[in-house]
Amino acid sequence: MPAEISELASSIRKKIRRDGPVSFAWFMEQALYHPAHGYYSSGRCAIGRHGDYFTSVSIGPLFGKLLAAQFAEIWERLGRPNDFTIVEQGAHHGEFADDTLAALRERWPKFFRTVRYRIVEPFSILRQRQEDRLGPFAEKLEWVTAVERMAPFCGVHFSNELLDAMPVHLLIAADGKWQERFVDHTSSGFTFVERPAENRLLGKLPSAPEDGYKTEVNLATLHWIEALAPKLEHGLILTADYGFNREAFYAPERRAGTLQSYAAHRVLPTPLEEVGEHDLSAHVEWTSLVERAEAAGLTIAGFTDQHHFLTGLLAGDPELATAATKNNRALQTLLHPEFLGMKFQFLGLTKGQVPPLSGFRFGRDPRHALGLI
Repeated sequence: MPAEISELASSIRKKIRRDGPVSFAWFMEQALYHPAHGYYSSGRCAIGRHGDYFTSVSIGPLFGKLLAAQFAEIWERLGRPNDFTIVEQGAHHGEFADDTLAALRERWPKFFRTVRYRIVEPFSILRQRQEDRLGPFAEKLEWVTAVERMAPFCGVHFSNELLDAMPVHLLIAADGKWQERFVDHTSSGFTFVERPAENRLLGKLPSAPEDGYKTEVNLATLHWIEALAPKLEHGLILTADYGFNREAFYAPERRAGTLQSYAAHRVLPTPLEEVGEHDLSAHVEWTSLVERAEAAGLTIAGFTDQHHFLTGLLAGDPELATAATKNNRALQTLLHPEFLGMKFQFLGLTKGQVPPLSGFRFGRDPRHALGLI
């Protein structure tokens, strides 16, 4: 085990000895985002064929080209404002920003001349890698360390696989009640212990099902949308991730929960070992997120899977479709139901008048799809 990972595990053990068992949400936050030793914050995260997992961005530049078309359409439908900002959160090493800005420069030069690109990045090692990659676009770029510190903007906030990596609380059903799973430490290593779940975690969870049923509660996504909503003056929040509506999230077939640990494209048996060395993620429960977004003044613009979202973009743009088919292997990976097409969903939330978007043209009624009606 590398020294820095041992140091992180030791730090967590010390806190447990001092204060008692910690919530899994806190444990997951340390594992992924500890300033010095977290999987993401240390720069250890590796994405792609030789990394721990694939994303749509790691397939190649096509994903950025497709989303550039959606951003350009938003700019057009907002009346071509000269203060349009693309905000990206979860930019990793800047690959998506690079692909998107290159596509805008090539095909939408008027939009490119006016657009600003803002990256929300709290970690200096990742910002440095982004700056190194995005040097040719330096005049377009700005960075902020947190959504809360960001100036209000007109434009679009985009994230891809951001929400699934936010820390979650773990719950398990026992004796007809929900128990929260905490992390303790024994001579055998980290282990789970249970305590009665606090009311703030229960929200709209169903009554506790049969004993042993496990699930997650992601309060961090709700706090995130509450912080982001007032920053958007006019435009769209567009997020891509994997998840379920509330009914499907708590379906009997998900009695083991959705939390997973990934390393080298393998699902690991436990999230408690080799802390800080591998990815941790949980599916998004979309319905609660949209309810909180609407309470914060946003309006749902669309919700659909990646296959239908990208197909909608291609159907409305013959030039884009022609270019995409020249990279057919990447296109099939992004669209095919057995690859990424049905795994990911796109959610659009708006503020102000934003006409319907091409990406959602083939989507079902979003309120029906999310179980809101």
